[in-house]
Amino acid sequence: MTTKQTTLEVAEDAREKEWKHPSFIGELFLGNFRSDLVFPFPAQSEEDRKKGDEICAKVSKFLKENLDPDEVDRTGEIPKKVIDGLAELGCFGMKIPEEYGGLHLSQTNYNRVCHLVGSHCASTAVWLSAHQSIGVPQPLLLFGTEEQKKKYLPRFAKGAVSAFALTEIGVGSDPANMTTVATPSEDGSHYILNGEKLWCTNGPKADVIVVMAQTPPKIVDGREKKQITAFIVETNWKGFEIVHRCRFMGMSGIQNGLLRFHDVKVPKENILLGVGKGLKLALVTLNTGRLTMPAAVTAGAKWCLNVTRNWSNERVQWGKPIGQHEAIAAKIAQMTSTTFAMESIWRLSAAYADRKNVDIRLEAAAAKLFCTEASWRIIDATVQIRGGRGYETAESLKARGEKGIGVERVMRDSRINTIIEGTSQVMRLFIAREALDPHAQRIFPLLDPKKGIAEKIGLLLKLVLHYSFWFPKQWLPVLGSKGSDQVPEQLKRHVRFVNTTSKRLSRNLFIAMMMYQQGLEKKQRLLARLVNVGTELFAMAATCAYAAHLVSQKPSDQSSVELADLFCRDASSRVRKQFHTLFRNSDVYAYGVAQKMLKGNYLWLEDGIIPPE
Repeated sequence: MTTKQTTLEVAEDAREKEWKHPSFIGELFLGNFRSDLVFPFPAQSEEDRKKGDEICAKVSKFLKENLDPDEVDRTGEIPKKVIDGLAELGCFGMKIPEEYGGLHLSQTNYNRVCHLVGSHCASTAVWLSAHQSIGVPQPLLLFGTEEQKKKYLPRFAKGAVSAFALTEIGVGSDPANMTTVATPSEDGSHYILNGEKLWCTNGPKADVIVVMAQTPPKIVDGREKKQITAFIVETNWKGFEIVHRCRFMGMSGIQNGLLRFHDVKVPKENILLGVGKGLKLALVTLNTGRLTMPAAVTAGAKWCLNVTRNWSNERVQWGKPIGQHEAIAAKIAQMTSTTFAMESIWRLSAAYADRKNVDIRLEAAAAKLFCTEASWRIIDATVQIRGGRGYETAESLKARGEKGIGVERVMRDSRINTIIEGTSQVMRLFIAREALDPHAQRIFPLLDPKKGIAEKIGLLLKLVLHYSFWFPKQWLPVLGSKGSDQVPEQLKRHVRFVNTTSKRLSRNLFIAMMMYQQGLEKKQRLLARLVNVGTELFAMAATCAYAAHLVSQKPSDQSSVELADLFCRDASSRVRKQFHTLFRNSDVYAYGVAQKMLKGNYLWLEDGIIPPE
């Protein structure tokens, strides 16, 4: 078992150290509202939109004619004709350049296709997303050699399936404890791979997999430094074994399993990026890979809106449709405005990825965090509004003569979204660490034992000089109409709120750093509140910008402004609540109760049950 220090060192080594481009969210945490990064909204070009329209139309027609999502849920299998048909349409090569046989879609169009597929069958969307967003094609495009690209990308474009193998039975978000090892051969021509990987989506059906494994450590400054390396592994090689196909609460049609590697020979040419750079590859790949999920879960939210709208007009209780009762109407309004915010966020984040003028690591994480949590609230509300019909299966509904609307299936399928590709808790910690990075880059050198006293004094003076100007600036009022002059009148106050609140966010983050110093990493609930604020501000800015764009296209239609206004009213209220409990809360007391519970102090509360064996 590795020490906490080793774990932190492995995580820090894997981080992207440089910020080559600005980050809208990163600047918010520094008290800077970069309105130029959201206004005007970076809309898709007409040419690119038409390209997306064409592939979406083909995929929509194919799925409607060939795929029944309730049958997939019942049988646990996606028909082979569906996988083959999607391959023929080029759906397994959507992000692959045309020179390798792919469609070379933009991130926005790729998201649109996954959005479309996700609205019909979540399991099928996972097949495509796991293959292209985090499977072999994405890291290969980012880091592969030309020889590797020529060898594998045409195969994927034709329909070969890929997967990504990182998690192990005892290793989730802490890869420092990885036990899968790759030992170099005596002649250095290949590596011998041994170990097991768990929850590898597409793994049981994959032709090629990216596998993370420990390679021999390096000695740096007299200390052993762990090396984790990424390998391209073909599943028809001797020693590869599918041990078990996992079954889940939802997503019945996905292929996910426990994989075993026993003395698998991997040519050294199949190392991706370089020895010891596997975790960096994984993190960079996930930055872009996470952009797909916000689009897919937004499609699920839209599906819920459709179901809710029809049912709330159709179902009559106490003399009028249930949608006209205030309690239900409140849910419907929030569902609708939140779905619009989700749409704004995924489109803005995808546009950043296409234009490559923003460092998207924070935006991708925040989009994943916000949209997956929002989608869960929306599907929960849909079940509640549908009542017993929301809980009943589509098959049962059909059997007694009603429309087979599988709301309960969608709920089961949706639950995983706040867990995979980084749990909500891990996302908040990731965002907090990256938000702190500008401060860390100034402070950490002072703690470096290699630096002499004279050098540290110089660094300290620079630090004091910087913060003596920066910190007071965070208390000054915002002057001018930064960004607000680019939105309709109804939204101006919300843009001003984002601007002014970014300063409050930045100074509170700094105060927390000064209060807790190295102990700040333990204040996970405090950091979560700050991250929640930053995420809400990002959502507000994206929503206002997208609404302004839609109105500019069709001035007579103000519906997007109405939705943006309602969302921002609710979001600003949530932001104020987060600040209110930032330093005045029961976090310490609650932590103490939790530890006592774990020690068995409250065993009496478990009386009267039959516990799991």
